[in-house]
Amino acid sequence: MNTQRPHLVVVGNGMAATRLLEELLALAPTRYQITVFSAEQAPGYNRVLLSPVLGGEKDESSIVTHDEAWYRDRGIHLVAGDPVCAIDRRRRQVTSRSGLCVPYHRLVLATGSLPRRLQCAGADAQGITTFRDLRDTRALIQASTRSRAAVVIGGGFLGIEAAEALHRRGVAVTLLHTGAWLLNRQLDREAGNLLHDELQRRGVQVCLQSRTASFEEDHRRQVRAVRLQDGHRLKADLVVQAIGITPDTRLARAAGLHCEQGVLTDDTLQTYDPAIYAVGECVQHRQRTFGLVAPLYEQARVCAAHLAEQGHRRYCYRDSATRLKVSGVAMFSAGDIQGDSDLYWRDASARVYRRLWLQGDRLRGVVLYGDTSGAAWFEQRLGEDVSGCRDSLLFGDRLPEQAA
Repeated sequence: MNTQRPHLVVVGNGMAATRLLEELLALAPTRYQITVFSAEQAPGYNRVLLSPVLGGEKDESSIVTHDEAWYRDRGIHLVAGDPVCAIDRRRRQVTSRSGLCVPYHRLVLATGSLPRRLQCAGADAQGITTFRDLRDTRALIQASTRSRAAVVIGGGFLGIEAAEALHRRGVAVTLLHTGAWLLNRQLDREAGNLLHDELQRRGVQVCLQSRTASFEEDHRRQVRAVRLQDGHRLKADLVVQAIGITPDTRLARAAGLHCEQGVLTDDTLQTYDPAIYAVGECVQHRQRTFGLVAPLYEQARVCAAHLAEQGHRRYCYRDSATRLKVSGVAMFSAGDIQGDSDLYWRDASARVYRRLWLQGDRLRGVVLYGDTSGAAWFEQRLGEDVSGCRDSLLFGDRLPEQAA
């Protein structure tokens, strides 16, 4: 009788992978022999908290979620700093960069994403980097000690957080954004303008509707300036690109798995090969790719159930609320915030702003700026009939003194 447990190999050790392991161990703690390959030498950590590390508000140890002992205590073999470079689907084995070959019965791809980079003159100059992982964060902290002027390209969550963090390190920072206001996919114009004003007040220079044309470098190939398409020239010895991500499908494509923008999966997170699953930012599910934490965690939950042979769950995308907190400035956005809104309130002196979008009597969208204490209340009521509390709806589950 063969009592050997089947072997599960997980390629990747990011937040989707570690959540998958947690969910699987909760359902079937002894079902698999597990090996995890990590491209990074670091243990499992919370990428969402890299910005506070960059800004000096947290240290690296405080963002570790799964240290080496966590894997060891659960009998998981963690292969750190040795990424998988090939999958042999016929033999059902993976090969790492060091030449380590490991067989699998089930394989989970959690390869994450790659940061997008501008393709223009000077783009390969020294001092031009991205901000995606702990290695990037360490490099930026080191660079900030000698940088006089930095340009951050991208006015999304990551770009704003990177700009503010570098400013806290004492670097003169200019933030470039192609949109008409910051976070234009998550915030309406009013909230975006409030954020713009706050960053400017703190000392971060913000340039909207600005597109990069090229980078200038010196004789050592060190970046010295950013040229914009409108002709403006911004001095910079450090450039951070935060212009989005692309699913990392390189390993999957080389193995012959079906990929479009991401690795194609069904509702169980299974790929076209029934022995291989995928979760996280590398995934494409029903024409969608992913970058926020909430859908990654839900994918991990569903995938774990099927690996545990408790496969009654199916992944179904749901709009995720988005939150941003930059050194005390809190923002929240959820639902559909396109078009004209129905309810609006602003306290200019306190820099607090709220706007709600209704469809008939149903709440369809919300933006909160400065005070997000009612965020969970609003999120729970998206899509619900709110006609019974419309007069006090702007204030969620509490009425402020101004409205009493």
